[in-house]
Amino acid sequence: MSSKITIGKLSVLLALSSQSEEKELYDKGEKLGYKLFKGRAGSMEGEKIFAAVETASKRRGLIQNQYREEHALYHSILDAFHGVCRGELALGSILRSVGLMFSVVRGPRLAGDYSDGEWLAVALYGTIGAPIKGFEHEAMGLGISHI
Repeated sequence: MSSKITIGKLSVLLALSSQSEEKELYDKGEKLGYKLFKGRAGSMEGEKIFAAVETASKRRGLIQNQYREEHALYHSILDAFHGVCRGELALGSILRSVGLMFSVVRGPRLAGDYSDGEWLAVALYGTIGAPIKGFEHEAMGLGISHI
């Protein structure tokens, strides 16, 4: 990973990373000026996915309780969720469930370049499908918003 890393790429790599790869990504991301977090969420209710990402972001200090920061996070989650759900933002009501790893990254759009302010990126990666083991497939989404 070079200093040419972007916030979206870092978010996707972190969401996809194995436990052994996470530490290296955290170290490199933090050296480049990013705040990062990785978590997991699963549900048949989209609201629970949004709440899990928002709660983790606040607890880890990636966003403050300010309208602009919450708004940027909400739109980043929404864009990423659109990717996972293929545009149809419904889960349980159409008998789908998700099991996701998520990452939230805050910092410059391009590593080391704060000329256009701070950004938030949310990546969601995991499975979506009928709420029956073995009836799911992989899905991924990415959302990036300016703070």
